[in-house]
Amino acid sequence: MKTDKYEALKLENQLCFPLYAAAKEIVKRYTPVLEELDLTYTQYITLLVIWEYDGLSVKDLGAKLFLDSGTLSPVLKSLEQKKYVVRKRDEDDERCVKVYLTDAGIALKDKALSVPEKIAACVRLSPEEATALYGILYKILGR
Repeated sequence: MKTDKYEALKLENQLCFPLYAAAKEIVKRYTPVLEELDLTYTQYITLLVIWEYDGLSVKDLGAKLFLDSGTLSPVLKSLEQKKYVVRKRDEDDERCVKVYLTDAGIALKDKALSVPEKIAACVRLSPEEATALYGILYKILGR
């Protein structure tokens, strides 16, 4: 029996491809839900972290989101323009910039409460499958 030496190069044998395609599909499903809040997906996940850790440094925010400063800076700028956050230099270390919620950013959190439920309704996974997938993905990410 002859084996194909290029078997490993078939798209169907790449772990990266279903991860990539699934991530694109999930973000696509978020888009109409987030448009109701006038947010992009990246703005939304950034706010999720800030809602949890108000006053976090830009560096630590980027680390939590796996985003570099070149990607994060324009996101924060747009959130500032929408009056959801402000960036302030740390009084103890002027090299450090921290991100704080405004009153509008705090109020937006209540409006966003329905987002996870709407997304769960269009992603057909049982709670057990979702938990297993979550664990596997964070294992890949090294957390």
